[in-house]
Amino acid sequence: MIVFLSGCQQAESTDTAKIKTGMVKVTILYPNGDGKTFDMDYYSNTHMPMVANVLGDSLKLFKIDKGISGRTPNEPIPYLAIGYLYFDTLSAYQNAFGPNAEKIVGDIPNYTNTQPIVQISEIVE
Repeated sequence: MIVFLSGCQQAESTDTAKIKTGMVKVTILYPNGDGKTFDMDYYSNTHMPMVANVLGDSLKLFKIDKGISGRTPNEPIPYLAIGYLYFDTLSAYQNAFGPNAEKIVGDIPNYTNTQPIVQISEIVE
């Protein structure tokens, strides 16, 4: 089964210049489902800026996608939202996130009742 995700993301030309091969991308996926809620306003205006602040200079860039449909326009979205955090190295992420994990994870109930899925990837292209 092939699943296509549709999202809403605005990228400025300077953002793509910051993303380089070999960087680490932390993807946080918020699954959709019966009774699942997500406050995009809080996530984009409060949570992610707080995350950027506590991660400091280790975080090179963050992006947010808002799910708008599934594989076809009539199918429900598989993910309510997807967040992306970009770092130069895996150790930069680990060193920045570790000491701040409690604060970051503790804020999740303020914007969603779904359990996020996290994937750490290396930028290939």
